[in-house]
Amino acid sequence: MSAAPNRRMVAVVLLVPVVVTLALWAFTWPAARIAPRELPVGIAGSAPAADRLQQQLEEHGDAFEIHRYDDAAAARAAIEDRAVYGAVVMTPKGPQLLTASAASPMVAQLLGEAVTAGAPAGSRTQVTDVVAAPAGDPRGSVLGASILPLAIAGVAAGSAVTMLGLRGGRAATALIGVATLVGLAAATVTDSWLGVLTGHWWTEAGALGLTVLAVGATVAGLAALVGPAGVGLGALLMVLLGNPFSGVTSAPELLPEPVGTIGQLLPPGAGGSLLRSVAFFDGRAAGGAALTLALWAALGLTAVLVGARRRAPAPAVAALDTATPAPAG
Repeated sequence: MSAAPNRRMVAVVLLVPVVVTLALWAFTWPAARIAPRELPVGIAGSAPAADRLQQQLEEHGDAFEIHRYDDAAAARAAIEDRAVYGAVVMTPKGPQLLTASAASPMVAQLLGEAVTAGAPAGSRTQVTDVVAAPAGDPRGSVLGASILPLAIAGVAAGSAVTMLGLRGGRAATALIGVATLVGLAAATVTDSWLGVLTGHWWTEAGALGLTVLAVGATVAGLAALVGPAGVGLGALLMVLLGNPFSGVTSAPELLPEPVGTIGQLLPPGAGGSLLRSVAFFDGRAAGGAALTLALWAALGLTAVLVGARRRAPAPAVAALDTATPAPAG
């Protein structure tokens, strides 16, 4: 019996458990370690009460990143600009909590529990949702679930381009075309039909399409440079790491470090942040995520074009091969 099939059998037996273990680690470890880590929150109101509240929050170590504001209006503006997830305004009647469930329902709930627990006995905390999550998706579950299909669509596009042998400009055109159509279809489903996105329709479609393009171009670019193994590498990076590290279902600041930071540098995390900004915050704080996606897309498309040139046969060699007659039988 040949040794090659035996080696392939051993490789499969060993590789599959490794991949499954990696997937379990990537999906379960961040979820099991959710806790605030330098979570941006604001404090506003009278100095003595605000100072006491800040001291209470600082007792939690690095859990919160405190921003001070002069009044409730300034704190509300900071929430709408996505500078903080929420703010506590100290008033004579007690603390008032300003949240943004559209930014993260989990963070809004966490802040409510923290402020209520630290409020003086007998006082009642008034909660105002400054930027509320849409009625069709109050827990943000639909938004969180939408990122994985986008990543899969990108991986599928990059894989199809590779398997069909498309190279250079044709491959780039196919990737852009797929991303455009997926963006339009996804916006139709999430905004027009389900109503879970409430921003400008075309901007949402652009954010969705750019996410798919960033993933697909990266997968196709890796395949163009290193061969079919690049598809597996791209899928591993985007689906097994990018999706659970994205923080879309919670918040990047709730994930253990450096997972939260890494996730925002990968297309799924950047795509989730960009979509949240354009869907609920009129595009505020969208610049960084949009730039991240654009860089991934540009690098991937460049790799596709460069890889096609590297693999193309030299003209002289190709002409020689054509001109050389076949040997006589």
